[in-house]
Amino acid sequence: METTERGAGWAGVREQVPALRTAPFAAEVFGARRASGHGFLLEAPLEETELADAEAQFGVRLPPDYRSFLLEVGAGGAGPDYGLFPLRRDGQGWHWSEGGVRSDGALLARAFLSAQERTRLEEDLDAREPAEADFPDDESYRAAFRAWDAEWKRLDQRITAGAICLGHEGCGYYTWLVVTGPERGTLWSDGRAADLSLSPLTSGAGRLGFREWYLDWLARAARTAHGR
Repeated sequence: METTERGAGWAGVREQVPALRTAPFAAEVFGARRASGHGFLLEAPLEETELADAEAQFGVRLPPDYRSFLLEVGAGGAGPDYGLFPLRRDGQGWHWSEGGVRSDGALLARAFLSAQERTRLEEDLDAREPAEADFPDDESYRAAFRAWDAEWKRLDQRITAGAICLGHEGCGYYTWLVVTGPERGTLWSDGRAADLSLSPLTSGAGRLGFREWYLDWLARAARTAHGR
């Protein structure tokens, strides 16, 4: 699935994306309206030295397709759904700007959990939910429940360790790109806002990688924008 760092099929993409702004039906492309979406705008590409600096901070080397996109197309902006969260640097270092929220990639170098391990951890924690009948008073029960709820918040973060949150799909759903372990380079949809689990994005050939995912979006967006 992984390709070379450059020349991964991005020729002309940086020009094609913004050109869609003037297409007759551009506003019909999901997530493209500038007031609430990406407006077919791309951030400037990163320099190799900048990207290497970011990778050193995160402690990982990014998957080749995404890496070459950052170098040749843009650091974020227009893309599937509401667009790609941009990779930026500020006084605190490199981070992804997730709709105004700063994500510093602190867990990026950790192993991405397998589906079996995620299920095991979730079921174990769910089974340990405090039962009010087991406590002598309401205060002690509430304290135990708060501690248990805090464990869920930590597990929520652990479940997506080793992955980058690429963008918002709408309705609280997000798309993640795995950067560690056997699933490195694959994309996952996060439906936990609707009590669903992470699930891999697939095509007829199996798991979707970043390049196929992005170029498929661009082809569909172009057809919609031109009313085809």
